[in-house]
Amino acid sequence: MPARASDKSAIGGFPLSLTRIRVFTGLALLAALSCWSARAQNAHDHDYYWNHERNMHIRHVFVIALENHNWTQPNNNIGQDPGIQQIYQNPNAPFINSLVDGTAKAWINGRLVDISKQVSYATAYHNVLAGDDPNGPHIHPSEPQYLWSEAGTNFGILNDDDPYPSNVQNTTQHLSALIEKAGKTWKSYQEDIDLTKLGNGNLVNIPLPRSQWTVPLASLNGHFDTSSPLNEYSDTLQYNYAAKHNPMVFFTDTNGNGDATTANPMRFHYAPLQQLASDLANNTVANYNWITPDQYNEMHSGLSTPFDGLTGDASHIRAGDNDVSRLVPMIMASQAYRDGGAIILWWDETESDGEPGDNRDDFNHTIGEIVISPLAHANVGGMPYASAVDYSHSSDLRTMQEIFHVRATGGGSPYLGDAKNANDLSDLFKPGVIPTQP
Repeated sequence: MPARASDKSAIGGFPLSLTRIRVFTGLALLAALSCWSARAQNAHDHDYYWNHERNMHIRHVFVIALENHNWTQPNNNIGQDPGIQQIYQNPNAPFINSLVDGTAKAWINGRLVDISKQVSYATAYHNVLAGDDPNGPHIHPSEPQYLWSEAGTNFGILNDDDPYPSNVQNTTQHLSALIEKAGKTWKSYQEDIDLTKLGNGNLVNIPLPRSQWTVPLASLNGHFDTSSPLNEYSDTLQYNYAAKHNPMVFFTDTNGNGDATTANPMRFHYAPLQQLASDLANNTVANYNWITPDQYNEMHSGLSTPFDGLTGDASHIRAGDNDVSRLVPMIMASQAYRDGGAIILWWDETESDGEPGDNRDDFNHTIGEIVISPLAHANVGGMPYASAVDYSHSSDLRTMQEIFHVRATGGGSPYLGDAKNANDLSDLFKPGVIPTQP
């Protein structure tokens, strides 16, 4: 079984007994650890993070995108029935549930950190344009959700096709473009991109040198060459990059007008997921960081073999939970996190629970939204704060515009698309952290 954040023999959530297939991540993490002072390591959890905050401002956002599961659903299936399972209280998502039940702890920079003290979460986060009318709008499948996270609209797209030839958008009115125009930075970390190709044409799980990176315009999936290092999260030879889960790549200004060569100046905005550890260690992450594991590690698709002894939807959930249990402590170990960092666990869309007449877009289906930050709303009664405010992807978009002070132009509102109609996420943070205007 892949190592989990709760393993006591771990530093920054990763095992000390690193095998050769994890050596690059391990070295990057050890480099990150070397920069911490003994004084900081001996401080109390709260003081350790809080004393490094400046003026209650969020400076670095890390969105970890997950897939195709409800947080809660009418049948409350947590494994007792076949079919889609909800995440909340599901034993197949132990780390994610520990975040919200107050028990999440991890070894970070040689210290046992109570992560749950820095957690808040939503209990009424719904699919975009949710409603109880079964004949109302149904914004699905995945790709429209990712477009919505960038622009507050799906541009009429209701499929999962790659950007080209038909789904690319020629507009500057979307989040990452506005962030860059404002002089701030963004980056998309995608698992299974920029892979090395052997002479026999097979791919191996080794990222290309930075000079050979390209904008990942096309999806790809398959099996690595048998000589390849294994995937460091699933311990398999399978890969599965989906462009539909990479929102910035659907806009001509942020994808470099569809140029798939190394001449594209936008290519360095997209990095293999392995690069995240190095960027955290060197404190070179962007202000806005979008992180998408591959489809096997984000709860979307099942591997061809069981994961942790599980099959079916249980294995999808467990694989995603394993991924999150390692990404979260790694990010928390960084200077960027201490310096006004916020991690958001984000799920894309609601799913039908299989019951007769089920409407996955009604208000009885919720999506997970978990904030991990020194600036998160304080625990209440010793437990992470649960916000009952009505949220959707428009809420995240509105909040990002307010955090980074970026305004839409050419319309009647400073907010992008449906963000003007949404509540921001301010209830999930300490008072005054989220500005009231972009």
